[in-house]
Amino acid sequence: MEIKNDKKTIRAWAMFDWANSAYNLVITSTIFPAYYTAITTTKQNGDKVMFFGHRFVNTALSNYVLAAAYLIIVLLLPILTSIADYRGNKKSYMQGFTLLGGISCCCLYFFKLDSLEFGMLCFGLAAIGYCGGFVFYNSYLPQIATLDKQDAVSAKGFTYGYVGSVILQIICFIFVLSPKTFGITDASFPARLSFLLVGVWWIGFAMIPYTVLPKGEPNSGAQDVNVLSGGFKELVKVWHKVKTMPTLKRYLPAFFFYSMGVQTIMLVAANFGAKELLLPEKSLILIILIIQIVAIAGANIMSRLSDKYGNTRVLIGVVLIWIMACIAAYLTTTATQFYLLAVVVGMIMGGIQSLSRSTYSKYLPQDIPDTASYFSFYDVTEKLAIVIGLFTFGFVEELTSSMRNSALILAIFFVIGLLLLISLHVFERKNNENADFSTE
Repeated sequence: MEIKNDKKTIRAWAMFDWANSAYNLVITSTIFPAYYTAITTTKQNGDKVMFFGHRFVNTALSNYVLAAAYLIIVLLLPILTSIADYRGNKKSYMQGFTLLGGISCCCLYFFKLDSLEFGMLCFGLAAIGYCGGFVFYNSYLPQIATLDKQDAVSAKGFTYGYVGSVILQIICFIFVLSPKTFGITDASFPARLSFLLVGVWWIGFAMIPYTVLPKGEPNSGAQDVNVLSGGFKELVKVWHKVKTMPTLKRYLPAFFFYSMGVQTIMLVAANFGAKELLLPEKSLILIILIIQIVAIAGANIMSRLSDKYGNTRVLIGVVLIWIMACIAAYLTTTATQFYLLAVVVGMIMGGIQSLSRSTYSKYLPQDIPDTASYFSFYDVTEKLAIVIGLFTFGFVEELTSSMRNSALILAIFFVIGLLLLISLHVFERKNNENADFSTE
């Protein structure tokens, strides 16, 4: 059945972003980081915690747990996406990862300092659920939109995600700001209630795309091949195809390096404000809420700019701004400076995520029946970048006792990504590939 550019299908697809972006805002960016830092900072031990018998800086530990979760995804997704393409059942994997992530968020309701190991395990599993579902969600993009519509559809997905997450964030924010209004006396309850609401919101709204999106189409006609070996064979086949696409080969390394910086900054922003600038929890939640709102505009502005100037040129400009943002973070000393920087980050955050996804989609062959295996390369590239970025950030913080130095190190990743994007742009111009992203 032809579903490309169907408005109902595109809206249903975007609702998956609406559903799971609440995790990205509440758990990775606002309430959970603030709650975690607060309960793990004590008079007796300062910012040090014991985790399975080992001593860590609290924020470095959360970075390491996230890095481990993303590493699991890096190892797991190539197999699962290959099997999904082989069997044509990627929607089932979307549902499975959604349940894993949503239930893990619900379990965070029970997270307190005396259950640190349990809480961080749920934190890691929620990240696996979020990342795992997103790769199959991303793989629908070339299936539901024609080449000329993919920038706009990608931006629409991120816009739905930002709007949905902001709505739930405001609901959670009301409980955090005015607990006495609701008769809440337990100081930890508003935050833990927020984690529960994220899980329910995530699983509930994800039902909408599941009723509309197609199951997927098998890439192999053979019915008697072992599922696991068939998945590996499909993955190898896709890898060989990727190596024949000169533009895609040049884009992935650039995406890898600048993603080290983008994703890490998004995940550590709240902790940076809390530890380096001593900003109160309510101020951090409010500013990151503003970032999300600004990001909606960023995603749509970048989509329009890419129509006028081309994807690669816009990405080069955005990465340049990211480099300046890293340097500014190192120099930031006041709350006002942090707030201004946060607005800038919000604008380029939404833009670079949306444009990166649609650029990759454009570089893919547009006539393949299913794309989960192709998007596994995209997501594995991104998640491996996050592993390295988070580990580097946490390691430099433990080494130097300063997140500022960690932020400065991230600028190096952006510079490498910028140079690779410039090389890609030169290659595109030389080979006149702007009109044919898929190449031979």
